[in-house]
Formats: sequence, structure tokens, C-alpha cells
Amino acid sequence: QVQLVESGGGLVQAGGSLRLSCVASGSIFRVNIMGWYRQAPGKQRELVARITWGGSTNYADSVKGRFIISRDNAKNTVYLQMNSLKPEDTAVYYCNLGQMGIDYWGQGTQVTVPS
Repeated sequence: QVQLVESGGGLVQAGGSLRLSCVASGSIFRVNIMGWYRQAPGKQRELVARITWGGSTNYADSVKGRFIISRDNAKNTVYLQMNSLKPEDTAVYYCNLGQMGIDYWGQGTQVTVPS
């Protein structure tokens, strides 16, 4: 089993920044992908960014140039640096770890950017 614990959400004004963290524990294999998804009220959960064990990344078009995903493999931790935040970034952000064909999810952390 794998457990994911997120932190770093909150309320921030438009144009501001936040940094999310997610620590993974349990049975973690080296070949995995970690990422961040988000779900706004009334919308489906969507990919924000993900990163492989080796550091390859991909981003949703809506966050390219504003968000940066990174990871510390020694700490089993993934980060999401969010800059130039917009009201449309308001959502619950979920950490994800995928390995051996199984997806694990954190409990989610709320990010709110008032309009």
C-alpha cells in the first residue's frame, strides 16, 4: 500500500504563489510517476502536471509557464510550485502516484484564488 499526504494549499490573491507538497510512504517502487490533478466544483478531475522518476515532466496547457513540478526521490516527495495564480486555478488539488498499473491518491488540498 501507498499513502500520500498533501500540504500547502490555502487562499491566495490573484497573481500570487503557492507551493504544494506531497509525501509518499509505504511500498514505493523506483519506476513510478507522481503528479498533481485538480477538480473544481462541477467539473471533472484533470491533470495539472506529472513527473517521472527520472525527471521528465508534462503539464496541462492551462498551467504551462506558471506551474513547476519537481520531486525529491530520496524523500519520496513531489512539489508543485504555482505562480501567477488565477481565479480559474481554484480547485481541490490531489497528489497522485502511479506504479505497477495502480493509481494512488492523496486526500486533496484546497487552493482558492478569489476573483
